[in-house]
Amino acid sequence: MKLGVNGLGRIGKLSLWHHVSRKHFSGIVVNIGREVGKNLEDLAASIERDSTYGRLGAYLYGHKHGRIITELNEEKGTMLVDGMPVTILREHRNPKDIPWQQNDVQLVVDTTGVFTDPTTDVNAPRGALRGHIQAGAEKVILSAPFKIKSQGLDMPEDAVTTVMGINDEVYEPSQHSVISAASCTTTCLSYMIKPLMETIGAKNFLSASMVTVHAATGSQQVLDRLPGSGAKDLRKNRSIMNNIILTTTGAAKALALVIPEMSSIGFMAESVRIPTSTGSLIILVLNLQDEAENPINREQINSIYREFSQESKYLQFSENQNVSSDIIGMPAAATVIEGTETHTRTASIQVNLDMLKAAGVSAPDGTDVLNVPVTQTVIYGWYDNELGSYTNMLGDLTVKIADTMV
Repeated sequence: MKLGVNGLGRIGKLSLWHHVSRKHFSGIVVNIGREVGKNLEDLAASIERDSTYGRLGAYLYGHKHGRIITELNEEKGTMLVDGMPVTILREHRNPKDIPWQQNDVQLVVDTTGVFTDPTTDVNAPRGALRGHIQAGAEKVILSAPFKIKSQGLDMPEDAVTTVMGINDEVYEPSQHSVISAASCTTTCLSYMIKPLMETIGAKNFLSASMVTVHAATGSQQVLDRLPGSGAKDLRKNRSIMNNIILTTTGAAKALALVIPEMSSIGFMAESVRIPTSTGSLIILVLNLQDEAENPINREQINSIYREFSQESKYLQFSENQNVSSDIIGMPAAATVIEGTETHTRTASIQVNLDMLKAAGVSAPDGTDVLNVPVTQTVIYGWYDNELGSYTNMLGDLTVKIADTMV
């Protein structure tokens, strides 16, 4: 089977690296929908070198290896990347016009970040995710969370959001043709939440909040620029090289699609962008209903992650003192728990029973205040938001879906 990749941005390019290394597919067809540089050689140079991860040859074989891309054919748009046939399509940007069928592509990974609404009609002027299916693909994987733009529309029955090792069993080959691989932050967060939820129980989660200290992305500006007409967030046009920038994240909403129990828990998610190329951090704060005599402590939290890491290849538990660059390129690690920084504090929260009664909640008569033991837990999780975490897990999901199509 051939794999189609739409877009050659950060995730598209690194997905190409991943699958060239993996050799699961017989060939890869990459659509970029435009000319790059002066010729195919310029495009090959862009594929072969990366400012964050180095050269493709070194990624595959170590620092002594030389040129990896050979046999470039400008007219056909073909090349061999470490022996794997790769075809570059440079004519169409609209998914429905991309010649997937003519190139024998049945499975497409859309990495553009543009076509995220699974309800958009294929004939929409600017294109739609389902256009890939009209163009001949049987299934399409989105390397981003779904975003339904029209209020009131439900998620289509043939669309599903999955994270490998968390809920990938919900994917039904006969039903689902449009699959979201969520986001890098949702992937990391799900591996921070799931072990605790399975051990402590969702009913004991009183509230949760997180902040992702996130590396820069391609949508940010290198230097300050004037915002576009009608722009609401003026910070998006400020230089990521010089600033810490407050922004938003859809991780909380996407997490509820992956772990449905989270929809009933008060959860807030925030994001801060920082001037690094990759390597991000989630700071997770949980308020857990606890026992007064044997409250949850730091070692119990760490032991849960330690045990879970022995069962899952996607979670790693570390007792080292890491910095963000230590995580870059770490293979298939959805998150690396920084065990040295896990903190817990248990205290009795005083609940005014008169306020509960006013809200219609029954409370014992003759008692004014109820003391409830609550443990606040702070957990740190590292993730390589580009290659090491997200792209590798996206690659595993892609292979899993491809195997159901054979």
